[in-house]
Amino acid sequence: MADQAETLREMMKKKPSAGRGADAAASQHKTRIIAVASGKGGVGKTNISTNMALAYARLGKRVVLMDADLGLANVNVVLGIIPKYNLYHLIRKQKSMREILMDTSYGIQIVAGASGFAKIANLSEDERQIFVQELSELSSADVIIIDTSAGVSNNVLSFVAAADEAIIVTTPEPTAITDAYGIIKIIATEIDNLSLSLKLIVNRVRSVTEGKKVAERVINIAGQFLNLKVDYLGYVYDDPAVHQAVLRQRPFLAMDPKGKASICVQHMVGRLEKVPVGQEGGLSRFLRKLLGRQQPAS
Repeated sequence: MADQAETLREMMKKKPSAGRGADAAASQHKTRIIAVASGKGGVGKTNISTNMALAYARLGKRVVLMDADLGLANVNVVLGIIPKYNLYHLIRKQKSMREILMDTSYGIQIVAGASGFAKIANLSEDERQIFVQELSELSSADVIIIDTSAGVSNNVLSFVAAADEAIIVTTPEPTAITDAYGIIKIIATEIDNLSLSLKLIVNRVRSVTEGKKVAERVINIAGQFLNLKVDYLGYVYDDPAVHQAVLRQRPFLAMDPKGKASICVQHMVGRLEKVPVGQEGGLSRFLRKLLGRQQPAS
């Protein structure tokens, strides 16, 4: 397994320095890669990812939002968009990344997920090569936000391991808190040499105190039993405007930019922007790690 991973890394190094090589494209521009994950579905992960993308765009950033849930893609649903092409067409060599990358009226671009398609982790080596090579086409973006699938899968771990930062979304519900700790534990135990910044968002809180208590509980347990540092990025209020936005298939930040939930998301993006991407971060590192990460044999 180690030999195979090393071989894949060498293949990345041998890509031509001009043209579509991952290093060549990614080295021209420093891109922040943020993976958003959750221990369970229904906690608002996709809503958070989408509205964070809009908040970044409002700061003048070039943003790509990738729906990496290849089972139940939802980003386009939140945006009220019906994409013509998605990751399925990319992997099957039917379309290029440039062709499936879609502009939106919200100032961001999206890469639509492919509902019912197999996980990236289960692709053949040739298919993974295609996927990683095409990802280099996103190197002009300032920020790439990856909305991973809910729960723990090889797909989620691959994106988390390769990103600069991973954000775990939970809610005050006991099951959501337990599952949030569960995914953090798996990240800590399954990803070797974990170097990314791990952050926590508590969604649908009724008060600042509730969000802080939930965060402290998860962070303290992670520190005590996993010896892992998790930062509290912030909370999002349980805002009725969010529900209305979902029904209308519009991001709540666009529908009610001064609402409580919108202000929370903008504050969190503001905090993230004060954290510089490390020298080893960016798209080049992401592509290398995404290609090099191998999954245990079933």
